[in-house]
Amino acid sequence: MTSDRALVGISNLPNQRYKIVSSNGGTFTLMVCGESGLGKTTFINTLFQTTLKHVDSQRRNQPIKKTVEIDVLRAVLEEKNFSLRVNVVDTPGFGDNVNNNKSWQTIIDFIDDQHDSYMRQEQQPFRTVKFDLRVHAVLYFIRPTGHGLKPLDIETMKRISSRANLIPVIAKSDTLTAQELQDFKIRIRQVIEAQEIRIFTPPLDDSSSPDPALMEHARQLIESMPFAIIGSEEKYDNGQGQMIAARKYPWGLVEVENDSHCDFRKLRSLLLRTNLLDLILSTQKLHYEAYRKLRLEGAGSTEDPSLPTRAPARKLSHNPQFKEEENALKKYFTDQVKAEEQRFRQWEQNIVNERIRLNSDLEEVQAKVKKLEEQVRTLQLRRH
Repeated sequence: MTSDRALVGISNLPNQRYKIVSSNGGTFTLMVCGESGLGKTTFINTLFQTTLKHVDSQRRNQPIKKTVEIDVLRAVLEEKNFSLRVNVVDTPGFGDNVNNNKSWQTIIDFIDDQHDSYMRQEQQPFRTVKFDLRVHAVLYFIRPTGHGLKPLDIETMKRISSRANLIPVIAKSDTLTAQELQDFKIRIRQVIEAQEIRIFTPPLDDSSSPDPALMEHARQLIESMPFAIIGSEEKYDNGQGQMIAARKYPWGLVEVENDSHCDFRKLRSLLLRTNLLDLILSTQKLHYEAYRKLRLEGAGSTEDPSLPTRAPARKLSHNPQFKEEENALKKYFTDQVKAEEQRFRQWEQNIVNERIRLNSDLEEVQAKVKKLEEQVRTLQLRRH
């Protein structure tokens, strides 16, 4: 029912909601996963247009570690009075060994642990402040071989897709020709469809946004998957007096933000512009609720190994860096205990020595007293 007399005021509710969201800000957690040497660090710095993570040049000269690490980077992006707390989860060491059997387990455990941690916080009496590190999007970097997906890629992507929004990307796409890249995308799509791997796709039937331009943009994003990307922290002159991020070759520049060269702009739009809220809401309503339902119902992973376990162990972390810190704390605690024990033994020895000294003094005093008593008796005998 509409009225021409006076407005009720509900039209101002979106503005109020915008003020609340603007004041509280948002949280977005992005995980990058893939083999070493695919440009994950360069892509992160290119995406956020800052040196968010430095290249670990020493790691290349070190021996390959057997375990996958979890490295969390935190930053705050501010734009138009809106702050976005960004967590970037890197997984160095993934797929670097000769035997990569269950190398995805560390990644899966981390995603499950974050869901479990958030669920436990919701069960607490005070829930005003919650630490949320649930992964909203996982970028899986595929090596540009031009042949297809490896068994490790298929198994890892299948397990990740049941827990988080999976977005496959082809790393260093400038190493393939345009035709090779197109054929490679087709092969990857065929494998994803055949293996029933669920990847994140922008919604096309969003009734709240009937804008044809947005629908067309969503179709272009879906058609571009998996995204072919390149990254570069260097800027070069494009010949028109503009400094642009690109990779320089003897035959010319490969521009990062040129849609005819790669899909970087489309991926950035998906992650940070048009579908950021979709990634966050799907994590809350789809993946987290599915995990919560399985945990509360007591469903196990015997039927489908890709699903979360019935009661996952409370794993602190598989990160060797945390393990080293834990060992250092244990050593510090052990050293403190040994020092206290040594101090106690020294104190006990001092008490024994003091007791011996006091006993010796007491014996001397008693001997003097006895001698004086004998002298007294002698004097008494002489007097009589």
